Amino acid sequence: MNKKTLIWLPVIIAIAIISGIYIGRYYHTVSTVGSGFFSPKSKIDALIDIINKQYVDTVDTKQMIEDIMPKVIGELDPHSAYISAKDLESINEELEGSFGGIGIQFSILEDTITVVSVISGGPAEKVGIIPGDRIIAVNDTAFVGEKVTNEKVMSKLRGPKNSDVNLTIKRVTAKKPLDFTLTRGDIPLNSLDASFKINDKTGYLKIRNFGRTTYDEFMNALAKLRKDGAEKFIIDLRGNTGGYMEAAINMVTEFLPKGQLIVYTEGKSYPRNEAYSNGTGAFQKNQMIVLMDEWSASASEIFAGAIQDNDRGLIVGRRSFGKGLVQQQIPFSDGSAIRLTVARYFTPSGRSIQKEYKMGDGEDYSKDLMIRFLHGEFDSKDSIKQNTDLVYKTLNGRTVYGGGGIMPDIFVPRDTIGITSYLNNVVNSGLIYQYAFKYADENREKLESFKDYKDLLRHLQKQPLLNDFVRYATSKGVKPRPVYINISRHIINNQLQAYIARNILGDEAFYPVLLTHDNTLLKAVELLNDNKGFPEIPVN
Repeated sequence: MNKKTLIWLPVIIAIAIISGIYIGRYYHTVSTVGSGFFSPKSKIDALIDIINKQYVDTVDTKQMIEDIMPKVIGELDPHSAYISAKDLESINEELEGSFGGIGIQFSILEDTITVVSVISGGPAEKVGIIPGDRIIAVNDTAFVGEKVTNEKVMSKLRGPKNSDVNLTIKRVTAKKPLDFTLTRGDIPLNSLDASFKINDKTGYLKIRNFGRTTYDEFMNALAKLRKDGAEKFIIDLRGNTGGYMEAAINMVTEFLPKGQLIVYTEGKSYPRNEAYSNGTGAFQKNQMIVLMDEWSASASEIFAGAIQDNDRGLIVGRRSFGKGLVQQQIPFSDGSAIRLTVARYFTPSGRSIQKEYKMGDGEDYSKDLMIRFLHGEFDSKDSIKQNTDLVYKTLNGRTVYGGGGIMPDIFVPRDTIGITSYLNNVVNSGLIYQYAFKYADENREKLESFKDYKDLLRHLQKQPLLNDFVRYATSKGVKPRPVYINISRHIINNQLQAYIARNILGDEAFYPVLLTHDNTLLKAVELLNDNKGFPEIPVN
């Protein structure tokens, strides 16, 4: 018996060890999948691993993760977001202030890339490309027709700095197509759309967003306006959806004395952080007015909130969007990233800029502006419901309310005079823009003789633009409606003149012409002309 035991003992031990290994693996798998033994992070990894190894069909789990990420982030607030690697670069470009390209503004007209303007000093200008040129081939491959989209154009024309791109151009004055080789360079993305004097003493600045270069652009424009005699300023933040908080802080400190609170941020894992004016601002005593509307958000609201709560100037227009959540961009190794909300913005009086939202309910949140429109908020101040439970005081004791967004000191309703179905038809179909480009292209030599937008406008006002445009729109399938055309004539003429001016002289001519009849701007000018750029201090 002893001999038999000695013979079988190693075999029994080996079987026991092997059995133990398999039993251990079995219960480890059961505990992982069934009882939630792993942490949530490991659980997702384990799920993907199980699908890869055991699912009946082959699955692209990388794409699955790409599809899952937005859904996970979508369960948070409406402004936390997942950004894929392919989208991140283009999103960052606008804020960073430059990209590698050839230096043109283009439009797709009749399925062809058409050069609208050429950026001064850029690669396109250096080789002789001019407004009106049609790009018909890129790198010796035809690029016209229905396949031409904005996204495809940018992907072909943009690229790494110092890389080359070959373009074939069709030009009205040339019998044969022209070939150009361009070396891509850094193309600035300006966030200051326009700055000009409205009258002898008032300067106007329109800021599109708050990017890396915005503060420098802003200061250069202010200095130039002051040199030209401007003493009062209108800062137009309508349609400005935000950007870098630092840019807004640096800009607003130019108007505030030392030691005044501009904004503070605070979150669960984000200690309270306060930003104060440093007293170096060069425009601390100048009257100023900020223009806002329902699309002004985030950094725009920080700027306006600091001006309003410190009683530094007036806010004119309509209630702002109400985006007061701070996002931190966290990158992943594959080039994608998440923008995760980590804190909230608060104005100096303590108001939260953020409007109400429900976690994971982005759809209702996105409908907020439509609801505000349907309730008449854009047309009547009395339609705006303030949260009277959230009362705050400005530096000098004026009453302001929380609950989201910045309520203007002076409300100006949207201008609906002249709006008709005919106008909507020609605007929505892009016909005003198309006609303006066509007119500018056909009359470029004459129009370019005007170096000042005022002279150009006087010339355009003498031309039968409206009648000619109606014939053009008719040829494109929009039937003339004489009564509606007459009602909308001043709007159509204004937009035609503005777009023609842009095609000849750029944005510096576009905005002065377009804003000629802008009610919100006219109200701000009226206030400044009457020296009412500072809020009235309430009498106790």
